[in-house]
Amino acid sequence: MTNSDTWANPKYEYRGTKVLVTGGTSGIGEAIARAYAAAGAVVTVTGTRPRAADYGKDLGGLRYLQLELRDAMSIDATASALDALDILVNNAGAISPGGKSEYEPDVFEEALRINLLGAYRMAHACKDRLAASQLAGGANVIGIASMTSIFGNEWVPGYGAAKAGLAQLTKTLSIAWAAEKIRVNAVAAGVIDTQMTQTMLANAEMMQTFLARTPLARVGTPRDIAGAVLFLTSEAAAYVTGQTLAVDGGFSIRG
Repeated sequence: MTNSDTWANPKYEYRGTKVLVTGGTSGIGEAIARAYAAAGAVVTVTGTRPRAADYGKDLGGLRYLQLELRDAMSIDATASALDALDILVNNAGAISPGGKSEYEPDVFEEALRINLLGAYRMAHACKDRLAASQLAGGANVIGIASMTSIFGNEWVPGYGAAKAGLAQLTKTLSIAWAAEKIRVNAVAAGVIDTQMTQTMLANAEMMQTFLARTPLARVGTPRDIAGAVLFLTSEAAAYVTGQTLAVDGGFSIRG
């Protein structure tokens, strides 16, 4: 456990809770996974590489499964490998798959397959396990959405369409699955300091514009997203479902 995995206030207790975090080997996903583990949860993470050791980092304390979100059989196999599940965090995603333009129809479709269809298939594959959960406050599906769920972005039409769709899917599944005591929410991440955002963070002009619009005047950290996720899946949020919570330093409230 490190200081970055916990908070002074509040303290979360997830002892024995079964959690799956897709794309949990780095960035936001890893921060979420480690925060749950620090709170006592049994955490499984996924990645695209065959073994956890292939990432060249210590993923000790986290169970690892290989997952390809473009492959329905891989998704079903991942769900089948879980003996039980209380919380699913649909974090895995990709911008401009293969480094290609999302304005190319095939790349646009691939972006939808990874960022939206893959998230739905994973939730669908895990539904029975979630419905059997006895977690206080109910089982949970959390989607990691984006500012592109709210605003247009000319650079990533496929990713943006997928993340907007994820926000709508969150509403739909929250209604459809409420009777089975499964809550469904999303976190719309603002600009977070991860490997994916390094090009933007290195652009001084772009960052000056971003920070001028952001009331908290800073870039977010993966830990900021992890805190919101742990709250939404806690018993303290038992009456919260169908929501997409913007965690963006206030960027989205500026007129």
